[in-house]
Amino acid sequence: MENIIELKHITKNFDDNFTAVDDFNLEVQRGEFVTFLGPSGCGKTTTLRMIAGFEMPTEGEILLNGKDISKLPPNKRPINTVFQRYALFPHLNIYDNIAFGLKLKKLPKAEIEKKVKKALEMVDLEGFEDRRVQTLSGGQQQRIAIARSLVNEPEILLLDEPLGALDLKMRKEMQLELKGMHERLGITFIYVTHDQEEALTMSDKIVVMSEGRIQQIGTPEDIYNEPKNAFVADFIGESNIFNGIMTGKLKVRFCGAEFECLDDVEHGTQVDVVVRPEDILIVPPEQGAVKGTVISVVFKGVHYEITVQSGKNEIVIQSTKSAKVGDMVGLNVEPDGIHVMPAEKALNRIETGVDKYYKLEFLDGELECDLSKIVPSSHYEDGVLMDASGDVIDHERLKVILTIKPDDITMSDDQEEGIISGHIINLIYKGDHYSYVVRTENEEDFIVHDEYLWNMDDFVSLVIPKDKIHFELKK
Repeated sequence: MENIIELKHITKNFDDNFTAVDDFNLEVQRGEFVTFLGPSGCGKTTTLRMIAGFEMPTEGEILLNGKDISKLPPNKRPINTVFQRYALFPHLNIYDNIAFGLKLKKLPKAEIEKKVKKALEMVDLEGFEDRRVQTLSGGQQQRIAIARSLVNEPEILLLDEPLGALDLKMRKEMQLELKGMHERLGITFIYVTHDQEEALTMSDKIVVMSEGRIQQIGTPEDIYNEPKNAFVADFIGESNIFNGIMTGKLKVRFCGAEFECLDDVEHGTQVDVVVRPEDILIVPPEQGAVKGTVISVVFKGVHYEITVQSGKNEIVIQSTKSAKVGDMVGLNVEPDGIHVMPAEKALNRIETGVDKYYKLEFLDGELECDLSKIVPSSHYEDGVLMDASGDVIDHERLKVILTIKPDDITMSDDQEEGIISGHIINLIYKGDHYSYVVRTENEEDFIVHDEYLWNMDDFVSLVIPKDKIHFELKK
């Protein structure tokens, strides 16, 4: 199939040096249903607004049918947008709401009537022309908003969280309505949501985003069954994520046991292991690869959610059979229920320069480092770093790498206790600990492991013992 729209190296910076979208690349085929999925603030709506023309990219190109439309205003693009708030005119009836844009174009009355009737048929609301907006349900109002967009016969329909204002039952009904509408119309839908179920239910292709960057692009099946990293695995559906290590060909060890898997990763590689709760089998203790004690049982309607404590690991299982708190059980996982991914970075690495006083520029020189121990054949004379020949070493040519293990950092709400502070921008539960990403004011990201639960966006102080920081000269 041909591409209807292409986004090439799209970046959007705002005036306060905030990068909302960073090097975004995507191809959308004609007639596809593509969903941008991610948490609030990940850049999905900003990307949609750039496609619509409400925002202009700082860098990159947006191609429609091969032609660059990056600088075109919204009214020059064959694209319509449906927002979460329907923005219907309360003083106009349904006919006039839908016909509003056509009247602005000064189309003949007969043509307007024909187009409005066809649009109402598309959304299955024939005969509603004379109804007032206030008499319609939320779902009907949303369909009128879609009809108003479709009446202009756009090549692409953009939908920005259009079901967010509906109740759960209506939202599920509208998901199926939208999917069916897309299949009938055959036009390209680009949809924004933070709801994973919505994305999995309706999409041909899902674009998972975080912090303005694409994390993974794939079909709903790919995204769910083969997540590329721990963020995607944690964000899409329920997941158990454990630290693991490859122990042989198609063999991985986690939770204190060795399992066969289908991912061929090099022996000895540190990995993140994803196991969906529905893929774990509860068996008698003597038959389980892993043994543990049931610590929680919650009935969820179609299944029981059972939590088992095995050593330091908490393991969540979804089963149609119940269990009792306190029971000792065994757990097994088939090879196709185990997904292995490259582990998150094992070390925090920070590169810093050296100022004219031979102090690290990181933290404005507050962090002390004896450069003579890492710069070969060097020594200090009167506070100046010299080489073996007695010549002054140019501080501007020195770059130092600091490395810190995530386990060696602790978080505190006392801002005086740590050496640097920042906001928690991501957290993932890894079975026996939480893995956090803390972003500091100077845009450094630190991975921190902590057994205690903090909240997203908490402002925390990072306590890093000086003897846990490793310094090396950048080669």
